[in-house]
Amino acid sequence: MQGLFVGLTTLDFIYLTERLPQTDEKLVAADYTIAAGGPATNAAVTFASLGNTARTISAVGSHPMASIVRSDLETYGVVSFDLDPDRPDPPPVSSILVTPPTGARSAISINATKSQLPCDRLPENPLQQIDVVLIDGHQTIVGAEVAKQAIARQIPVVVDGGSWKPGFEDILQYADYVVASANFFPPSCTSPSQVFSYLQGLGVPHVAITHGENPIVYWSRGTSGKLAVPSVRAIDTLGAGDIFHGAFCHFILQESFVEALASASKVAAQACQSFGTRSWLKGRSQC
Repeated sequence: MQGLFVGLTTLDFIYLTERLPQTDEKLVAADYTIAAGGPATNAAVTFASLGNTARTISAVGSHPMASIVRSDLETYGVVSFDLDPDRPDPPPVSSILVTPPTGARSAISINATKSQLPCDRLPENPLQQIDVVLIDGHQTIVGAEVAKQAIARQIPVVVDGGSWKPGFEDILQYADYVVASANFFPPSCTSPSQVFSYLQGLGVPHVAITHGENPIVYWSRGTSGKLAVPSVRAIDTLGAGDIFHGAFCHFILQESFVEALASASKVAAQACQSFGTRSWLKGRSQC
C-alpha cells in the first residue's frame, strides 16, 4: 500500500531530563536523540514501518541541517518531496524535553509558520498509485489542494487534528476521517461535543478524539462510542499521536473505523515505551 503524507517536516532535538529547568538554569540531559519530526513526517515513518510505501510532501530546503532530515527519512524508507528545495534557511527546528515518570513532553517549535507555500509547488500527479492521504494542516493551501484531488479520485483522506490552524476548514471539508487530539478546538468550540457537531456540519463521516491514556471518543455515521486504549508504562509520549495517525492510515485500508482506531492505539502504546520517536522501531513486533 502507498500513502501520501502532507504537512510539516522538522528537525527534532529531543532530550530526556529528570525535570524541566527553572529560569536561568542549565541542566545536563540524561539522554538525547535527533530525528526528523512533524506530524505528517512521523506518521509517514510509522506507515512505512508497517510494510508500506510512504511519501511526504513538505518544505525542507537546502540548509546543511536539511541533510540530516533527508538522511533520517531515507533510513526509514520514506520518499520525500520538497516544496521549497532551494530555500537557504534552516528547516523548522523543534526542541523537546521529555520527563519521567510519565514521559510527558514539553516542546518549542516554529512549525511551518514561515514556510507556507502555494499549490504550484506540488509535483506532477502527486496522487499517482496512492491508496491513502494524510494531511496535518501545517501546509494549509497545499493540503487543501491535495485533499480536493484525492476526493475526486476516491482516495480516502485522513486529517490529523492536532490543534486548530487558520484555514483548516478548507481541508476538513474533504476529510473522510478526522482523528483529533483533545486540544483540537475549531472556532467557537469549547467541548468535544461541539467539536463533533462542527465536523459533522462539514460533512465529515468519521471522527475520533484521542485523550492520551484515556478512552478514544468516536462518532461514525451516526454511531458514537468510546474505545479503551492499552495501559502501558509510558517512557516518552513524544510523537504518540503522529505514530497513531500513521498506523491508522495503515489499518483503515484493511479494517473498519473502530477496528483501525483500536489497532492504531496498540502501535502508539508500543512506541510510548521507549525514548524518542525512532527507537521503538528497532525491536517492533507486528501488531
